[in-house]
Amino acid sequence: MVFCYGIFPILGGFYIRYKWRRFRNRFNYLSHCPLLDYRRYRQLDSEGGDFRFTGEIESITDGYTLWVRGSDLTISVSLEKTKCFLLPEYEGEGDPEAPEQIRWNRVSTLSEGAKVFIGGQIKQKNNRFYFCPGKQNPLTVVFYNCPDAELRGSIIRAARTRNEYWNSFTPVSLVIGALILISITASYLNRPAFHMTVISAFVAIFVPILPVLPPGFLFTVLYRRMTWNARKLRIQSDLVHFGLPLDVPKIPTGRYAIRAYLLETFAWIIVLLGILINIVFIFLILSFFRIISF
Repeated sequence: MVFCYGIFPILGGFYIRYKWRRFRNRFNYLSHCPLLDYRRYRQLDSEGGDFRFTGEIESITDGYTLWVRGSDLTISVSLEKTKCFLLPEYEGEGDPEAPEQIRWNRVSTLSEGAKVFIGGQIKQKNNRFYFCPGKQNPLTVVFYNCPDAELRGSIIRAARTRNEYWNSFTPVSLVIGALILISITASYLNRPAFHMTVISAFVAIFVPILPVLPPGFLFTVLYRRMTWNARKLRIQSDLVHFGLPLDVPKIPTGRYAIRAYLLETFAWIIVLLGILINIVFIFLILSFFRIISF
């Protein structure tokens, strides 16, 4: 149960953090690459290089070739096996949502004229240059709807998930854990000597929903508030790290990170305390109805 309900989802959360950290670092690197325009395009040699480009969707051909129109240049982008991101709108208030990762074949559903950022390697093929993904040098494609001057800050702010514990590993891990506990309950159901084991396994099945049940729900409210503040601190740390302006007084990057770490630690202690209180509360109810005895 500890592995399925705790360790595996937490490991998945660390992986999600690692993935978004790579995304932020990659985007920051690309945002400092030369901006591709007509003059630079005419000066390109067969080696190509890393460039960034912003413009609007003009058309999609061959199912995966995106044509983007800039101020003085239209260039093609090979989207095959390319990770594309859709940046949600952010009004400058509240908690920004993380960019949505979309498959390249969904780009055709975006309307013509949608703004897009492309960063990565330029290659030459059939006497023309185009953005092409590579194993060591992947493309970064971000569709957005904010002023170009705010794009870098908006992406850095948004590139953190709200709840890293709930990730692609979590549902599978919870289902496996529940099935194991159900199996244990069924195996010992008709064995009176293991009555307490059956009750404990049955209660443990519902551990994932205990944080949203009273009376421990109050601790979950505090947990969510503290993790929300911790995410804000990590965002501030990212902005300082990448030299972007803040809406709050600037302090050293490390202090933001330390505050966020402490807040998250206390938040986990609080939510675990809430779960423990709910478990004790359930066993007291079972004891009151004489289903179990201590």
